[in-house]
Amino acid sequence: MAKTATLDTVPPAVPLAAPAGSAGQGAGPLLRAWRERRRVSQLELALRAGSSARHISFVETGRSRPSEEMVLRLAEHLDVPVRERNALLLAAGYAPHYPETPLDDPALGALREGLERLIQGYEPYPALVVDATYDVVTANRGITMLLEGVPESLLAPPLNAMRLTLHPEGLAPRIRNLPEWRGHLLAQMERQIALHRSPELRKLYEEVTAYPVPDTGGEPAEPVEPVPYFALPMRIEHEGRVLSFVSSISTFNTPMDVTVAELAIETFLPADPATVKYLHSTMS
Repeated sequence: MAKTATLDTVPPAVPLAAPAGSAGQGAGPLLRAWRERRRVSQLELALRAGSSARHISFVETGRSRPSEEMVLRLAEHLDVPVRERNALLLAAGYAPHYPETPLDDPALGALREGLERLIQGYEPYPALVVDATYDVVTANRGITMLLEGVPESLLAPPLNAMRLTLHPEGLAPRIRNLPEWRGHLLAQMERQIALHRSPELRKLYEEVTAYPVPDTGGEPAEPVEPVPYFALPMRIEHEGRVLSFVSSISTFNTPMDVTVAELAIETFLPADPATVKYLHSTMS
């Protein structure tokens, strides 16, 4: 679980549409699209993968069929998501390499327990685990506190983090810097849609972008000293106070399962001393 990044370090979006006419042409056009998306030349990719630029060219144009090992090697060096690696293998005529185990499968019992312990250990600060479409897998008491007052209709399973945050009856009216935070979240979703080509994520994006944006006034509920934030904060009102958080996302390093690869642990770090004091006094 060593691969950790703030939300703002996600690479910029590049459209993930497969090249025209790629259907039925094997993995070549898809590999070329990934190489161009990563801004890597054929020669550079060949050097990384222990091949030749000529062979990479032949693979991309369909003149040479790559071995299963070569597909996986190229996908690794292009940092292709695990689900898309399976798609590359299928396009090349091979069986998927990575399983997609349901999260409630006994085989993932240790993973689920570990995630629970991890986010509980982060209390009193908020933390949650989401899947590829932002459905909440598990959350700690810090998140539960922030959701106080949200209508039951939005809390019915499956809980969705984007829907809860941006819905006009969810957290959105309490987020004091909603325009900035909303723009940040939507841009994050756009990058993921470009990377994963997920119809479900696209549908969620279209839903949340259509929500009316409540007028939060842009002013805190009580005067506060200006704070030199080190990252874009989420400034949210709770019980008459404005709490400030910056978030980070952690994913699993070298995942071998599609389900595990698409899990993300989001933690919210207090961005000022007042928020630290309030959380410790409220949840002690």
